[in-house]
Amino acid sequence: MEEVILAEHAAEEVPSRRRNKNRPLPTSFIVLIFVLVAGVGYVAGTFHNQIISAMLPILGYKTYSGTLDLSSVQNVYQTLKANYDGELDDTALIEGASRGLVDAAGDEYTLFLNPSESDEFNNNLSGDIGGGVGIEIGLRNDVVTVLRVLKDNPAEQAGVRVGDIIVGVNDETNDDWSVQDAVTRIRGDVGTTVILTVLRGTETEEIPVTRDQVSNPSVYSSVSGDIGIMTITRFDNETGRLARQAAQRFIDNDISKVILDLRGNGGGYVTAAQEVAGIWLNNKVVVTERSNGRVVDELRSGTRPLLENIDTVVLVNESSASASEIVAGALQDYKAATLVGVETFGKGSVQKLIPLPGGAELKVTIARWFTPQGKNIGETGVVPGVSVTLTAEDINAGRDPQLDAAKAQLK
Repeated sequence: MEEVILAEHAAEEVPSRRRNKNRPLPTSFIVLIFVLVAGVGYVAGTFHNQIISAMLPILGYKTYSGTLDLSSVQNVYQTLKANYDGELDDTALIEGASRGLVDAAGDEYTLFLNPSESDEFNNNLSGDIGGGVGIEIGLRNDVVTVLRVLKDNPAEQAGVRVGDIIVGVNDETNDDWSVQDAVTRIRGDVGTTVILTVLRGTETEEIPVTRDQVSNPSVYSSVSGDIGIMTITRFDNETGRLARQAAQRFIDNDISKVILDLRGNGGGYVTAAQEVAGIWLNNKVVVTERSNGRVVDELRSGTRPLLENIDTVVLVNESSASASEIVAGALQDYKAATLVGVETFGKGSVQKLIPLPGGAELKVTIARWFTPQGKNIGETGVVPGVSVTLTAEDINAGRDPQLDAAKAQLK
């Protein structure tokens, strides 16, 4: 609307402009314009970082205008380039320098992700992993271990079990692999076969598994007698909707008792945890985020708690982390559920994914989160009210004493 008004005012002055159209501009005026343009250009070029730093916070973005003296890095690069006997990949060197810079922050959750790692991370979070076998793995006691075997997927059908240690893939032996190293070797084209060499107890076994498109929704639900069991494997963009659908099915089937299984759930989006907690909590603070000791955000539940006042038990274990701990901690603080299992992982920080040039991403810790009662579980984890362990022997024998204890709590 403002542009229209200005155009109308300009149109009214056309006759006056026509009378003076041949009158030249004063030289002093032209010089003044030149000086102003040059001055603005100089200021913008010289202080562009400071200008951006001043403007972006107004728009809700964090920024920093300081610089780091990287002359020593340039010196290392030039010396390496001048003396190295072989070909150097400048792109790989830049990536390595970026990774080293981020790693030097000393925070295990602050990471530089190159483009392929970024795609891998985001696909894992969404469950879109392409050709795979249907297992979730992680480091346990510094070895690559199967943490979860997904139902109705190739690994389950081939006989892979929770607790199996991956000691080899195809003809390669695990030589101090990272989790990503193992994942890269296990995944492949749909229809191809991968041979997993696993250590189970003291026995080594080779298990051929045919890769397929992995079906891995973040929420599963089932009914056992009068108890509804909701299993959440991660917190992604669909988790809140799927969990609410499962809760509605429980209500439609007159289920009066619920078990929320968060075992092995390594977390995901904080907003998804907020949505899931809102299935039990009515307009309550779910989690508070603090940065440098100052509250920067406070997430509340919604106002449609489908399972409010429904007897609930939450199952947790040492692999329940991050968003899982947010939900478990909130329900525990408000006494909306009893926690059963063992102490959780203890990840009390919040990360943000920030795009970088070339498709890379920075996963950086931006805050620490606290439960409604003000607890940060970064060192201790969430401690269940009822402690029950689940051993590898239990799993191999088909027993689940933690689930049995949860059901007993609801009798």
